Amino acid sequence: MRVTYFYRSLNCGFSIKKVMSTISDEVSKSSDVRSYYIPAHCADLLSVIKNIWYVFKHRDRHGINHVTGDVHYCILGLVGCKSVLTIHDLGHIDFARNPINRFIMIWLWYKIPLFFATKVVCISEHTRNELIKITKRKDIDVIYNAIDPSFTKNLKQFNIQRPQILQIGTVWNKNISRLIEALKSIQCHLVIIGELDKELSILLKENNISYSVKINLTDSEIIEEYKRCDIVSFCSLYEGFGMPIIEANAVGRCVITSDISPTTEIANNAALFVDPHDVDSIRNGFVKLISDENLRESLINNGLTNRLRFSSVNISKSYVQLYSKLLNA
Repeated sequence: MRVTYFYRSLNCGFSIKKVMSTISDEVSKSSDVRSYYIPAHCADLLSVIKNIWYVFKHRDRHGINHVTGDVHYCILGLVGCKSVLTIHDLGHIDFARNPINRFIMIWLWYKIPLFFATKVVCISEHTRNELIKITKRKDIDVIYNAIDPSFTKNLKQFNIQRPQILQIGTVWNKNISRLIEALKSIQCHLVIIGELDKELSILLKENNISYSVKINLTDSEIIEEYKRCDIVSFCSLYEGFGMPIIEANAVGRCVITSDISPTTEIANNAALFVDPHDVDSIRNGFVKLISDENLRESLINNGLTNRLRFSSVNISKSYVQLYSKLLNA
């Protein structure tokens, strides 16, 4: 079986590449795998046409062609081929600045691609349900993201006197400002992975938070941060999935996350849920985790079980079964 993966431009970030590469690496053990990165990273008309043409030139007419996410419109370069489209979230619609942009995003990123894709996959039930509402297509499968096998169990003694809290990401939806306010007066050290703007830096100092900022870390260095921390914070306002939740589960760290979809779906019973809009709720969650040893142990044990749902072997097997079914249809 031959599988060709199409990724968005490398200039658009590595999150989708990292997740899908974990899957394609596993798939390559039993299939002939090729990967391509579309050239243009903008969304103007010329860039869209350029990317569709690139996909058309590199498509495999006799194998499986998989658009891995974000650049959904590239499916138009695969008309007449066996194609799979993975949709990670509906952020293009949710963050559209005006009604015209929203209309364009709904049609170009979702309705038209779903009409032409042979098979559509979502990474959560939440995304699937939202997608059905706007496209009316119901034959959509859910296959979760896979966790990198490098994240392995590494238990440590919890530092109850001054726990180290790990925060992955600093963009607006990560809710850093409320996290900072919630940690005021709590003895801890906050490790932030990602660049801070001036406003957040000032807020950290005003609330007298002990913190360190780390950027441009390698994958192995990020794993080490998980091992060094005591709690992983993921109190986001919006998420398409929630990789830090299961990465923390795999290492054996307790997680505090938002009581929203899809993080509740991904975490299952392996995280403490809080209201991301309520500073007191977030603060009380941290206090409870720090003071309640039985709760921490329960969440860690549940997490070590929860991680199995996202193993690269299990997730890639689901994709291989999907590919085989398409080829034999």
